[in-house]
Amino acid sequence: MTETPQTPENGQEETENTNTSERATEETAAPEENVETLLTPEAQIEALQNELLEAKNRTMRALADAENTRKRAIKDRNDAGNFAIANFARDLLGFSDNFKRALEAIPDDLKEVDPRLENLIDGISAMRRELTSTFDRHGIQKIEPLDEMFDPNFHEVMFETPMPGKENGQIIQVIEPGYVIKDRLLRAAKVGLAKSMDQESPTDPGAKIDIQG
Repeated sequence: MTETPQTPENGQEETENTNTSERATEETAAPEENVETLLTPEAQIEALQNELLEAKNRTMRALADAENTRKRAIKDRNDAGNFAIANFARDLLGFSDNFKRALEAIPDDLKEVDPRLENLIDGISAMRRELTSTFDRHGIQKIEPLDEMFDPNFHEVMFETPMPGKENGQIIQVIEPGYVIKDRLLRAAKVGLAKSMDQESPTDPGAKIDIQG
């Protein structure tokens, strides 16, 4: 098998090509490796300060998010504790109303005719007081806004009528008391309002009215 002899010219040409390729590679990589050495000390300090400021901002945002999450968790936990019985308490309001209706339904003259009714009345009154005490312990408060101004957040207007000596929108009768639990409305108080003599027409029952002017 005959080998092709390598002439000095061919070897020299290959060596030159290799050297040229290596120099090109070094020239291409040099800017990437020495990019920091091209910055002045002042520029490097400024770049580091910017990185530090950005890192500080990210840390502050993360801390703020964590604090907001903690506060929301505390609020949700408190709300769950304060309002967990809201639906149950709302269902009990009817019992309180019925106790009152039962006591008011007994005529005074009948009490005198049959003294045995006193025990019944005392029993109903005791149950009503116990229920009211239970409401108080759980932060449930009654709304009886007689002579107050109408507030659509807590009151439901059932009728309006002209009433001398009363302001427009002033409550003149509480038809049914309302209730709140920890300042959250359980049931709006149903009320009657005084109406200005020059007001055009009464609002529909249950509607919100304009009490301005």
